[in-house]
Amino acid sequence: MITEKQAKELRKQIERKPSLAWDVMDKQETDEAFKLAERYKTFLDAKTEREAMSAIVNAVVKSGFKNADDRSEGGKYYKVLRNKAAALAVMGKKPLSEGSRIVAAHIDSPRLDLKQNPLYEEVELAFLKTHYYGGIRKYQWLARPLAMHGKVVKSDGIEFNFIIGESDSDPVFTIADLLPHLAGKVQSDKKLSEAFEGEKLNILVGSLPLGNNKIKDRFKLHVLNYLYEKYGMIEEDFTTAEIELVPAGKARDIGFDKSLVGAYGQDDRICAFTALEALLGTKKPEFTSVALFYDKEEIGSEGNTAAQSRFLEEFVSDLFAKAGSEASERILRKALIASTAISADVNGALDPDFQDVHDKRNAARLGYGVCITKFTGSGGKGGANDANAEYLGLLRRIFNENSIVWQTGELGKVDIGGGGTIAKYLASYGMEIVDCGPAVLSMHSPFEISSKADIYMTFKAYKAFFAAK
Repeated sequence: MITEKQAKELRKQIERKPSLAWDVMDKQETDEAFKLAERYKTFLDAKTEREAMSAIVNAVVKSGFKNADDRSEGGKYYKVLRNKAAALAVMGKKPLSEGSRIVAAHIDSPRLDLKQNPLYEEVELAFLKTHYYGGIRKYQWLARPLAMHGKVVKSDGIEFNFIIGESDSDPVFTIADLLPHLAGKVQSDKKLSEAFEGEKLNILVGSLPLGNNKIKDRFKLHVLNYLYEKYGMIEEDFTTAEIELVPAGKARDIGFDKSLVGAYGQDDRICAFTALEALLGTKKPEFTSVALFYDKEEIGSEGNTAAQSRFLEEFVSDLFAKAGSEASERILRKALIASTAISADVNGALDPDFQDVHDKRNAARLGYGVCITKFTGSGGKGGANDANAEYLGLLRRIFNENSIVWQTGELGKVDIGGGGTIAKYLASYGMEIVDCGPAVLSMHSPFEISSKADIYMTFKAYKAFFAAK
């Protein structure tokens, strides 16, 4: 029979106890984490996939990356697809045929999109109709200030972007909610899924009439006249525009200690930012390091700028050409199969007020570092990528050797939770891949919460992955 002292020593040797990152980080790393978070909050000002793409391209061009479509050389390349997806690479010492280290994130987030014929008036108010994009909880978007971010292509081919609602001098927009005195039968007595209708997520945009009461639709007409005078925009331009409604306002520190970040769009721009920062700091890696930034993940990765497109194959083919050889289809397949990848995406953090939806032994927690999510999907791992032991062992070694605080997690209890990422689409090439990113509270809400310690550890994890031999 062992003694209490022997049991304590044995426990130290063989039992795994998750570490709070703040307990492990020294003052220097804590300071670095807070500095990194300031840059991250600035990155979060890019609230749409187009704006995120512009921020990414500006950063890599400033760091000396060359456009892969140009003849220029240099060993650091980028490629942009339709202003909504991008691929970056730092060429490695080993030939591309031996595979690459890939970190792939997505830059789209749940939001409200304007319909193609959105503008109308009702009871002397002007509105725009929307269709929500991605998985939202509809009630969270009511009675809050919203900003409008748009891309318009006019009939003469002229294009322009606009942002309204982010500057202090700008107006904002909103969706009116029903007062509690009248909500009983209409909302309160219904299931949450039925109480708030997607068709009623209509944006209030004006109440000032144009002219006298003899003019038809004069509230709608006043809005159209404003858009025409300000942007030269006519109503038909809505049909070819991409206009998104997102929460207004900048990313903010949360808490007296400012240890948390609160903002819209952290799923998955938290991973896009840390992957970008990690790649920018990568010098002469053993394997070619690749960062991918995809669109349309929140709606199943469908479309020509999503992970199901052939963009990765095109980019790796470009890299072969830059290395001085053309890649046949067979060589390209072998290079992708030989690659190892991280699907850089978030997990849902254990919510103190709703602990019953989690398996607490297997739930990710704020402040406990980057989270490895072995499998996604739902129920019996349906629609999942399920990483193998050999690959998980490789990541474990890389993280431990580089003093990275990490944890594992799954998205809720077996018959309650579930979700998907881009992992399964890159896995279709045969490469090793697993989901790995920080845990986030209030995920998919207009104001998500992350830990500055987790942001820092995620950055360290991606950087170590790129540098690993």
